[in-house]
Amino acid sequence: MPLQEAVDGLQDLAVDTGLVDMLGQDAVQAIMANAFDFQQEGTLIAPAKQRPSASESHRASKQGPEQDGAVATLHRYEPPPASFAAELPKAPAAVRATPYSWIAPTTIPRRDFVYGRHLIRKFVSATVAPGGIGKSSLVITEALAMVSGKDLLGVHPSGRSRVWLWNLEDPAEEITRHVQATASHYRLKPEDLEDYLFVDSGRDQRLVIAVTDRNGTGILQPTVDSLVEELIRRQIDVLIIDPFVSSHEAPENDNGAMDRIVKEGGRVAQRANCAIELVHHSRKSSAGEIEITVESSRGGKALTDGCRSVRVLNRMSKEEGENAGVDAHRSHFRTFIDKSNLAPPAESSTWFKLESVDLGNGTIGYGDSVGVVVSWQYPDLMANVTVSDLRAVQAIVSKGRYRASPQAGDWVGHAVAKVLRLDLNKPNDKRKMGNLLKAWLTSGSLKKQVDKDDKGNDRPFIIVGEWAYD
Repeated sequence: MPLQEAVDGLQDLAVDTGLVDMLGQDAVQAIMANAFDFQQEGTLIAPAKQRPSASESHRASKQGPEQDGAVATLHRYEPPPASFAAELPKAPAAVRATPYSWIAPTTIPRRDFVYGRHLIRKFVSATVAPGGIGKSSLVITEALAMVSGKDLLGVHPSGRSRVWLWNLEDPAEEITRHVQATASHYRLKPEDLEDYLFVDSGRDQRLVIAVTDRNGTGILQPTVDSLVEELIRRQIDVLIIDPFVSSHEAPENDNGAMDRIVKEGGRVAQRANCAIELVHHSRKSSAGEIEITVESSRGGKALTDGCRSVRVLNRMSKEEGENAGVDAHRSHFRTFIDKSNLAPPAESSTWFKLESVDLGNGTIGYGDSVGVVVSWQYPDLMANVTVSDLRAVQAIVSKGRYRASPQAGDWVGHAVAKVLRLDLNKPNDKRKMGNLLKAWLTSGSLKKQVDKDDKGNDRPFIIVGEWAYD
């Protein structure tokens, strides 16, 4: 078949299938040119007489009949623009199912937890908290614990790890203040950090691994490849990105974008054989919401869904501070692993406190003050209170009439204080008394019963509930 007839036949087919309407005549001609491998400038590849597309026929019907003798303009081949190939639909890659190979369970490598039960090699983890609570100070202290191999916060590292702390928000000198204040508080030496701690500021070196434009969200592969190369070169065990929002230019509420980014993070962790920690903000609390959970994470839920471990930080409430006998409750916070796919769920919170450390860098008086995270234990209400103590309380309650109200002269607290040797004139002792009574009422060891007082009025009294036994 002559070449021109083949071209004409393909042109007719492109019109009949709607390809001309969809891509345009120039694009169709470029495809035909590539198909026939005519790459020389000036090679004729246009049909001798172009059949109009459906849309062109519709326009012609409104404009009147063609002029006799009119023919389509003959085009010469010009290479398509560079972006054209990327816009064409791609043929799907071949999909193959991989047969499973049996392996003895005892030979499977254990999960490599780098720090506690939160950071896991080859996986992405996240820390979610409101602003100003202490999350950046926490990850700095944890980073120094990992690089020094020392137990600074109640977690004993299995060994020394190389950590890359990339703060994308603060200037380098502010990061240095926090690192040095933390090292000073824990009496770390230069050799505890050197060759193991790597620190960068986003103001000096940006990290953006994904952007969103009119075509959607795309991964910046050269940046990702360079990141992986450096992680491998430095033998980094843990990469901390703080905050996560500064590492991409995509809409936070776009679940598709967040899913793509966090999965790319997982591939980075896999390729570089490291753990990745994303420090992320929580959204503004809604009405009645007092507890930060994994659901409080700002933006699309796909981010936390794609992480293997997500912990949340909550500031100590005023009530918790009163119960614990703490005056500056806002300097205390607790962490809780609210999502853990690869470890048992946490049964309780871990408490921390921010302590002020002076850098001593002032020429006159005090220098810069920096908050450093330290471990803190929430007081145990039942500390030093035995079952024998409870039985003694029940015995004295069973022999008298004691009111439930602290304002009453015959309040049960006076009798209990005598048994437990508590001084109700001391705020902490009085607070402990109230909490103990609340705990015993909740457990059923004591209970309330309405009865007549001396004036014949109905009042709540405290009586023995279920007797305590060893």
